Amino acid sequence: MTELILEGLKAKQQKTWASGDYGAVAALIHPMAEETVQAADLTPGAEVLDVAAGTGNAALAAARCGCRVTASDYVPGLLARGRERAEAERLALTTEVADAENLPYADGRFDAVLSVVGAMFAPDQERTAAELARVCRSGGTIAMANWTPDGFIGEMFRTVGRRVAPPPGIRGPVEWGSEARVRELFGDRVSDLRATRREFVFRFSSAEHFADYFREYYGPTLKAFEALGPDGGKPLYDDLVALAGRYNTATDGTARIPSAYLQVVATRA
Repeated sequence: MTELILEGLKAKQQKTWASGDYGAVAALIHPMAEETVQAADLTPGAEVLDVAAGTGNAALAAARCGCRVTASDYVPGLLARGRERAEAERLALTTEVADAENLPYADGRFDAVLSVVGAMFAPDQERTAAELARVCRSGGTIAMANWTPDGFIGEMFRTVGRRVAPPPGIRGPVEWGSEARVRELFGDRVSDLRATRREFVFRFSSAEHFADYFREYYGPTLKAFEALGPDGGKPLYDDLVALAGRYNTATDGTARIPSAYLQVVATRA
C-alpha cells in the first residue's frame, strides 16, 4: 500500500479518534492498563514511553510506579485530557504528539515501551512493531494489551464492518490480539515474549445502554452511525444490542460483558 494512501487513512483515523469522547471509554478500561503495567514490572526512575496513549491510562499507571513517563499520541485533544488527569493526581507526565509508525525518539531511548489498545490501531502493523522495538533499549521491556480477534470487541468490529466496510487492504487491528501474529511482527527484535490471554468485563445497565454508550462516545462506532444515517443506523444499533446480549453473562437484567484481550510482555533483544 502506498505511503499516500496510508497517510490519508491515518488522517481519517485521527478525526475518528478525536470525535465522540474516547476518554469516557478509556475510563471504563483503566484496569487493563494497571494490569499491564504491573506485568511489565517497571523500575522506579525508569524512562517509559506510552505509545498511542490516548488519555493516558498506561502512562499514569507507570507514573504511579515512580517512572519518568512520556505519553505520545497523534490526537492532541486526548493528550490534553491526559495532562489534566496527571495534574489532578499530582503526577509528573510529559506529553508529545507523535505517530506510532514514526516515533520521534532515538534508538534505545526508553527502558520500557507500553501500549494499551492503542498502537494496535496503526494501519501499518510491521512498521509500528519495528518502531516500538527501535525506541526500546536492549534488555528493556515492551508491554502491550490488545483486543483479541475472537473476543467481544473483535466481534464488535466485525459487526460494524458488516454495515460499514473497513478500508480495503488493511489488516484488522485485532490481529495484534493473536499471539502468533505478535510473534511474527516482533520477530527476533524481542526475546522472552510472554503472551497471556486476559479478560476485561464491561458493565452496563442493559445491552441497550452498551449500544448507546458506544454510539455516543467511541469514535469508530460514532463515525459508523454517522455514515449510515438515521435509517441505516437502526439495523447497526439492533446488531450491537444483539451482540451484547449474546455475550452477556448477567442474570439480573443488567449487562456483564466479558471481553478478551492479549497481554504481551517481551524483552528487547
